[in-house]
Amino acid sequence: MTKPLVVVNFKNYVSGKAALDLARNIEIYYNSAIIAVPFLDVKEIAKEVNLTVFSQHVDLQEPGRSTGFIIPESLAGVGAQGTILNHSEHKLSFSLIKRTVDRCNSVGLKTIICTSTLKDVQKILKLKPFAIAFEDPKLIGSGRSVTKEDSTVVASFAKLLEKTDVIPLCGAGISSADDVAKSIILGCKGVLVASAVAKPATPGSEEKFLKGLASLF
Repeated sequence: MTKPLVVVNFKNYVSGKAALDLARNIEIYYNSAIIAVPFLDVKEIAKEVNLTVFSQHVDLQEPGRSTGFIIPESLAGVGAQGTILNHSEHKLSFSLIKRTVDRCNSVGLKTIICTSTLKDVQKILKLKPFAIAFEDPKLIGSGRSVTKEDSTVVASFAKLLEKTDVIPLCGAGISSADDVAKSIILGCKGVLVASAVAKPATPGSEEKFLKGLASLF
């Protein structure tokens, strides 16, 4: 089975030393993962681990009079290789997504764009992001995997990306290595996970998840 791309969104579950410790643990068990960490932790984590580090969001604004915004140049300057956009917890209009992708492309940042509908997938595909993550917001953090609850839709999503260079990821409720394996069977090339790793239900369950990935792939 092809080794899937695993993107771990730390959200704001952990920060500082706890975020760095988690990044190091992920590196031990699944060193091909992408980690999306809080902005204030990007620089240190990018220096301390060999994982690919993304931001969880970036703003459209340009250098100069853009007080308080996190701009693509700032992310690139502290070691980020890309960013998530349009997560269900940080939604953007399509026009804003398009302009932000253009800004990211101009400084060499990859983009993973989240969406919850097949109609939006077709629009986002035209932007040619690095990856599209298909998530059902109702299942995020639920422990009920999108690969089981919405398997037909996930398969349809993966089919839309089949002949493109855009990586299809699925997310929401992914909580075991078996869920990841199921996503591959449905046609995805990886997953976007958060609470299964960054906010484990029981102590040590994040290591179980990561060890399960390592053993399966």
